[in-house]
Amino acid sequence: MALSWNEIKTRAISFSKEWKDESKENAESQSFWNDFFNIFGITRRRVASFEEPVKKLGNKRGSIDLFWKGTLLVEHKSKGLDLDKAYIQAIDYFIGLKEAELPKYVLVSDFDTFRLYDLEENTTCEFHLSELYKNVNLFGFIAGYTKHKTITENPINIQAAELMGKLHDKLKDVGYDGHSLEVFLVRLLFLQFAEDTSIFEPRIFTEFIENKTSIDGSDIGSRFTELFQVLNTKEDKRLKNIDESLAIFPYVNGKLYEEFLPIPTFDSDMRNILLECCYLDWSKISPAIFGSLFQSIMDKVLRRNLGAHYTSEANILKLIKPLFLDELYDKFESIKKLKQTNQKEQKLKEFHRKLSSLNFFDPACGSGNFLIIAYRELRILEFEILKILHSDNVVDISLIVLCDVDQFHGIEIEEFPAQIAGVALWLIDHQMNMLVSEYFGQYFARLPLNKSANIVNGNSLKIDWEEVVKKDKLSFILGNPPFAGKSKQSKKQKEDIKPIFGKIKGAGALDYVTAWYLKASKYVKDTKIKVAFVSTNSISQGEQVGILWKELFNNYNIKIHFAHQTFNWSNEAKKNAAVHVVIIGFASFDAENKKVYEYEDVKAEAHEKNVQNINSYLVGGNDIVIEKRRKSICNVPTISFGSMPNDGGNFLLTDEEKEELIKNEPLSEKYIKPLLSAKEFLNGKNRWCLWLENLNPNDLKSIPLIKQRIENVRNLRANSNREATKKLAEYPMLFGEVRQPKNNFILIPRHFSENRQYLIIGYLDKNYIPSDSCLSIDNATFLNFGILTSFMHMTWIKFVCGRIKSDYRYSNELVYNNYPFPKNINNKNKLSIEQKAQNILNIRAEFKDNSLADLYDPLAMPPKLKKAHQELDKVVDKCYSNKTFKNDKDRIEFLFELYKEYLSE
Repeated sequence: MALSWNEIKTRAISFSKEWKDESKENAESQSFWNDFFNIFGITRRRVASFEEPVKKLGNKRGSIDLFWKGTLLVEHKSKGLDLDKAYIQAIDYFIGLKEAELPKYVLVSDFDTFRLYDLEENTTCEFHLSELYKNVNLFGFIAGYTKHKTITENPINIQAAELMGKLHDKLKDVGYDGHSLEVFLVRLLFLQFAEDTSIFEPRIFTEFIENKTSIDGSDIGSRFTELFQVLNTKEDKRLKNIDESLAIFPYVNGKLYEEFLPIPTFDSDMRNILLECCYLDWSKISPAIFGSLFQSIMDKVLRRNLGAHYTSEANILKLIKPLFLDELYDKFESIKKLKQTNQKEQKLKEFHRKLSSLNFFDPACGSGNFLIIAYRELRILEFEILKILHSDNVVDISLIVLCDVDQFHGIEIEEFPAQIAGVALWLIDHQMNMLVSEYFGQYFARLPLNKSANIVNGNSLKIDWEEVVKKDKLSFILGNPPFAGKSKQSKKQKEDIKPIFGKIKGAGALDYVTAWYLKASKYVKDTKIKVAFVSTNSISQGEQVGILWKELFNNYNIKIHFAHQTFNWSNEAKKNAAVHVVIIGFASFDAENKKVYEYEDVKAEAHEKNVQNINSYLVGGNDIVIEKRRKSICNVPTISFGSMPNDGGNFLLTDEEKEELIKNEPLSEKYIKPLLSAKEFLNGKNRWCLWLENLNPNDLKSIPLIKQRIENVRNLRANSNREATKKLAEYPMLFGEVRQPKNNFILIPRHFSENRQYLIIGYLDKNYIPSDSCLSIDNATFLNFGILTSFMHMTWIKFVCGRIKSDYRYSNELVYNNYPFPKNINNKNKLSIEQKAQNILNIRAEFKDNSLADLYDPLAMPPKLKKAHQELDKVVDKCYSNKTFKNDKDRIEFLFELYKEYLSE
């Protein structure tokens, strides 16, 4: 086990005194380096070899003075010789080394001068023998101490996962599969991490594979079985005559090696892959990142884009900081400011004990990312407390570190990630222990593993959470439950959520993730437990708001404490698929200092805003839910769906089909009307339909082609499996659903891009037939048109409208019928809106060769058209209020208040 820094420095001083004698300047360098490694409590022969033969440039042969594969290369010269040349000589050896053997450090020395090259950090440090004790920290990698550095995406994480993936595939190909394979790989992960982070002696596992297994790999399986048994047996209970290579392994406990596994079979290729894994520096592996990467090796599809499937630490911190970490640090800073030393010390001790009593629960924990980062941040805060409380020498670190992994609980439906989560928390625990060890100069490792995280393998929606962790013990619930919209849910997922929602009206429209919201709300009711989940932004938009949040507000007294509005949930990996999400923190009690994190766009950085209350749309304002309604809250024209053909395509015509039909049957021309779907309207495409609402029976004799189309429609409907469609066969000349405006009307596409700054609508005469992909407002005025195409209405859409992926889905019952039109518009403003609305239509007509989609492209919108919209927006804003609306948030907060006024009338 690693020595304390104080002992290492003491040994360094003795080493320097012994080797500075002139009589020893020409002594054997091997003795020098044996003694050097002994400074750090390491037997040199266990990790490094002398005179390692290697091929150099030009097919020449050479030998490395001292070589620790994958870690350190030493080139030693007689006193006074050129160390620059020594370094060049050392680098020349690289060509003869395998990639996995390339060192991270090069050390050149002449007995008196040391020069250490850190090849990863690209730094060089030089000092004399007498100064060694001042620089021993540079050689922490020998003692087993590692640099504490948070890396969001380190290539070694991906490299390790890829190698483990290869080994996984090889074992699976020979029939070693399922639970046994998963447990075996998790054990292997721990072994490799342990030998590179001083949980074990350096290289003992690597050396065990190198020296105690056959080159052909035939005996590796049985040797692993022996090793696992040793790791699960206390030292004083082991057989007295077991091989030394096994006896040096410590007792691990934690039930990690308790289960007996079938013996796997290896071959030479598999042994080589295993050794490649061993030669990586596992001390640089991030448990938070590697857990997800390791999980993805089980799926070859996911493995193609390793690095795209973990959650970045930056995004996890967006959740845990406002959930608990910011508040803890605020408390810590306030205690530090106390002037009375005794009072400060007492308060810090109380605060420290509080940290060790906090319990965290992720009910859909995956491989433990959120728990791992939460634990790491808790330990870092504890470390800051320890530095103040124990500025003097500490006798035993184990007595002052109180936080431990058993404060963390989780549920995961898949066995493999559940196992990874438990092991990863041990790994991050050890990294934090090394951080404390390095500062206090005393080695501290929790081995045997007497405590473990409580990770349950099961279905979170079916398990009673109190069986995992009791309410009176729990402090925080956090995580990233699975997303699946209603159309994406599997049959099993639908069965999972059905008992959660029971008879709640409309629950079938909810996203899968909402089941965790409701179950958490039931669990935390009348407690002080705080909750925060990452979710798809759909739960704060559209019809889901009225279903979910009405239930949470009314029946569970839920209050939202903080919220991140929509942003891209992604990581730093290339080709990663970003998802638009929100983060919502809530509890069954109210709180002061509520915070909304606003984003100018989904890729921007958050701006923090303090608000008195956060509503279900994640903006400041009173709790509000907007539900579907059949009639508008305002005195405005009625909106309806367009007409649906239900014709099997028989009533629809392209330009060519139209011309051909008129050519053959000229009488048909009066029955052909322009048909507008959202696609044709936005992209300027032509489409036509047979509109036979006023068909003259005598004409039908002269248009046999149309008669045949009508007959086709009759047959199609008559043969349908739906009774309603069969009834439509009685009227085969009509669209299945006819909702044609009788006057000039406004056309609104039901689906459109999120990139539009304005809602693109049309003002058309009654000869156009709007299809069911559009909505129409009959007998509409230019005043209606102006308000609906304004930025104010677009703001309402952004917050209230449902989405398909990230695109808007305009709803008549949810968006239009709930929209609060301005009250009491005076004649001057009314006339101004009408004129400016007409001006927008006139400018559009000037660009007749351009589609509306092109005209309203944010990058290509003509300045003339943009200015016309801005002039309209000024007047519409004035109709609502004389105050200036600075942004979307100002507008939506105002609109919500106006909406409440309408409802109260």
